[in-house]
Amino acid sequence: MVKTVVIAGASRGIGLEFVRQFAQDGWRVHACCRQPEKADALKAALNGRNGLIHALDVTDDSSIQELAQAIDDEPVDVLINNAGIMPDDRKADGTMDYEAWEAALRTNVIAPFRVVEALVDRIDAGQMHVIANVSSLMGSIGDNRSGGDHIYRTSKTALNMVTVNLAEDLRTRGITVLAFHPGWVRTDMGGPNAAVAPEDSVRGMREQIAAAVPDQSGGFTNYDGTPLAW
Repeated sequence: MVKTVVIAGASRGIGLEFVRQFAQDGWRVHACCRQPEKADALKAALNGRNGLIHALDVTDDSSIQELAQAIDDEPVDVLINNAGIMPDDRKADGTMDYEAWEAALRTNVIAPFRVVEALVDRIDAGQMHVIANVSSLMGSIGDNRSGGDHIYRTSKTALNMVTVNLAEDLRTRGITVLAFHPGWVRTDMGGPNAAVAPEDSVRGMREQIAAAVPDQSGGFTNYDGTPLAW
């Protein structure tokens, strides 16, 4: 039976690579991004494949509900919460950009929870029952030795707690919830000097998703499977 994946934040970088790999392997792909009309690379990745592109603003609850209605009663095997932003901490005058901080919390923390809330019954109806939240080692309290990047760090730390909470909340339903550090990946966000190719990062995360069991729910790992400190 064909498996189904929903990918939030699918138009570029890691999300786009998830789309490419799942589509090439014959999965049905629901690829979500804010502006499908401008997502040429995403359209190319799904051309002739079993998939759909959905307009999704993860900070807009009505947009999330429209996605849920579009998927309707279709079972979902894997949900990948990849949509995220990494704003600069400071304004031009050097003061903290609190509006950017609030935007990061809406996008990186609240939005993944909202997407799960809207699709959890569809995930329950699937075969694999996996939710994968793309987090970051920068959210690790134990690993932080440099400070800085307050906005991004705190948003990913909070996403890790959302992951653990959801793992406990959904344990009785047999749903496995995972947080991943994708590595320092060569994307628009990671930059051209990053150490990890998107193909390798996504391949590693997909291997862990495929092998995930309920006992691993609430875990935080590197893309290669190495456990990470909270």
